[in-house]
Amino acid sequence: MNFELTEEQQAIVATTRSFVERELMPHEETVEKLGHIPKELEEDVRKKSIAAGIYACNMPSEYGGGGLDSFDTTLVDREFGATSYALHYIVARPSNILRACTGDQIQEYLIPTIAGDRVDCLAMSEPDAGSDMRGMKCSAVRDGDDWVINGTKHFISHADMADYVILFAATAEEQTSKGPKKKITGFLVDFDTPGCERVAGYKCVSNAGYHNLIINFDNCRIPNSKVLGEVHGGFDVANTWLGATRLQVAAVCVGRARRALHLATEWAATREQFGQQIGKFQGVSFKLADMKTQLDAAELLTLRAAWNDANGRFDDSEIAMAKVFSTEMCQFVTDEAIQIFGGMGLMDELPLERMWRDTRVDRIWDGTSEIQRHIISRGLLREFGG
Repeated sequence: MNFELTEEQQAIVATTRSFVERELMPHEETVEKLGHIPKELEEDVRKKSIAAGIYACNMPSEYGGGGLDSFDTTLVDREFGATSYALHYIVARPSNILRACTGDQIQEYLIPTIAGDRVDCLAMSEPDAGSDMRGMKCSAVRDGDDWVINGTKHFISHADMADYVILFAATAEEQTSKGPKKKITGFLVDFDTPGCERVAGYKCVSNAGYHNLIINFDNCRIPNSKVLGEVHGGFDVANTWLGATRLQVAAVCVGRARRALHLATEWAATREQFGQQIGKFQGVSFKLADMKTQLDAAELLTLRAAWNDANGRFDDSEIAMAKVFSTEMCQFVTDEAIQIFGGMGLMDELPLERMWRDTRVDRIWDGTSEIQRHIISRGLLREFGG
């Protein structure tokens, strides 16, 4: 592994960092106060990100995407992590799962989404299923050349900004040694399809302006051409591409923690109490040392997983380690940064209290910390037949 960046990768980092500082950070306070991103701001920022070559950087270049591999995309995510998630998500990328599009789906969904003309969202979670995809109750039943969908999805991020949903639903059941388990299929469902309804979701303490919605399907009928991947092959589609979203979370946490550590270090070097800089007191200096150590360890874990993935050595255990360590590291670093600032750290004049709140969800979505630990331990036990 060689993490020394090429000139091209250095340019990617510099371009993204400049874009974040110039086009996104100035709007953080507005998004926090409004609780949403004004439509004109969304359109303006997306247009500028397309012009800068940042939008859809993860998508194949032959379809108009940036063509970056998972390592280069992780570098981009690390820079995006420094700002509000709601802001950076509107310019970040379409879901990698769209790479499973075939035939007419490429022209109808993939290419317009890469171009920024359409926006996708992803629906897996259900009120009673949680992290258990096999426990899905939302179903799709074959009816001639159509599928009829019934059920409810919740926690569907940015569905309010999306034109269509990448839906995973139960389409069959198989018997296993542990009892019956659902077979899952992926679908592409436009939000103007009859029987598909979006309603307001829950108010989340993390990521103001980045909303979650509830999607209800009531005899929603779609043609067979909307199947994404193979029928009953939803697990293959999800498992092929979901690793990238976990890398994204890890990289974002590294970028957020970098900014928190910078703010805390600058404060410790300039704030004086009892006749000297507070950074000279062990109670503060040791915090900075621990923050830096954990941050660098998380970054190395994340870069290793991304580098191996980009070089054809995908390892779900490595990605799980990167996600669980980076998310828990970021919670530690943002909390310690607030402690160093004292009461001022909790005031909304600074971004720290937002960063502290925002990072709480990272240990839950895209696979909880417990799920990541299960993946890691499963990989260890597999060698011994466990």
